[in-house]
Amino acid sequence: MAATPDGCVHYVRSCLLKAPCCGKFYVCRLCHDGEENHQMDRFKVREVKCGACNTIQEAQQTCKECAVKFGEYYCDICHLFDKDKKQYHCQPCGICRIGPKEKYFHCTKCNLCLATDLKDNHKCVENVSRQNCPVCMEDIHTSRIGAHVLPCGHLLHKTCFEDMCITGAYRCPLCMHSAFNMKEFWEERDKEIAQSPMPTEYRDTTVKIICNDCQAHCTVSFHVLGMKCSSCGSYNTAQDGGLIAAPAVNT
Repeated sequence: MAATPDGCVHYVRSCLLKAPCCGKFYVCRLCHDGEENHQMDRFKVREVKCGACNTIQEAQQTCKECAVKFGEYYCDICHLFDKDKKQYHCQPCGICRIGPKEKYFHCTKCNLCLATDLKDNHKCVENVSRQNCPVCMEDIHTSRIGAHVLPCGHLLHKTCFEDMCITGAYRCPLCMHSAFNMKEFWEERDKEIAQSPMPTEYRDTTVKIICNDCQAHCTVSFHVLGMKCSSCGSYNTAQDGGLIAAPAVNT
């Protein structure tokens, strides 16, 4: 695969990497992995080929022969060449992240770089980034797509979260906890239920439920539009058993 002045669809660079696994030259590891039946180890790359003069040389930022700069940004650990996106190499993550660095911090428990506004303001799940995205089942930790942290602490790709919201899904695919603040939605559901009374034979019927948001077990009034948790007010609940009819009244 020949290099172009713009690199490839993944990165802006002016060189090709020599894959340590098969010895072939590719613009990037993603291009390599898309065509081969194995993956390139970016950390083992030792040589590159200049896209301007075709000189094969040790991996470095500037061509030793024609002085072309292979990338505005270069990491000699990840062997990442790209345009300047304020990247930085995170030692605990083991890879480069898009910055600027001062807007991110590394959460040691989640084992991932997160936006600074999430510091002391998110639920930690140990090594959560080492799990695949539960929507697309692709890797999150090394993905070029940013991660979205749900209130429950689980991660999705930002694009997968956006797609999920478009479809109307509002729960974490892993634990079923609400994926965002649903207060306004629950208030709207209250109004809908108030305006839609159940038929007489069901008005005093109750049902046991489990709340996916607060994990409370409670017995509440049955309604086809939803059962409201008496503990936290959420309608993100699941029925736990059959309907409980109101006791018969002796006349």
